[in-house]
Amino acid sequence: MANASDKDPLFDVHADGVDVDALVGEIRAAAAQKMRSGAYRGAGLARAERANLPNLQKDGGFFQFYLDCLRQSVCVDINDFEIAERRRPFGFAVVALKKVLWKLLKFYTYRLWSQQNEANSLLLSAIEGLDEKYRDRIRELEERVAGLESRTGKNP
Repeated sequence: MANASDKDPLFDVHADGVDVDALVGEIRAAAAQKMRSGAYRGAGLARAERANLPNLQKDGGFFQFYLDCLRQSVCVDINDFEIAERRRPFGFAVVALKKVLWKLLKFYTYRLWSQQNEANSLLLSAIEGLDEKYRDRIRELEERVAGLESRTGKNP
């Protein structure tokens, strides 16, 4: 049984007693909640990747969208995070062990993340520089062609 709101579903759910619309609604609500809480910070980049780079040739605005997504997700979050444990028995001991391990390894991970952030930022700067260079060059060539066309009296 497919979701009634989908014209061409990616998959069909066939099970006795399953309310597909309710199930899809719950999934969408959970995803929306996680998005609001920041769990899917890289979702914009994922959307850009799904559309993929060959679409750059079809849609002039896609490249700008892709660059915006890269700007938003260029840096790895190196802030501390809360360590939690869902298992009840010995949960406090597991959390304490994880905190000790995190304190011992923090220096190395921060160093690695900092290097990754630097490499990501440099790559993004290079891409933005190339984009600006080629946009300027294309604009110059378009102006040159327009000037030549106006002198010869030929317009396409």
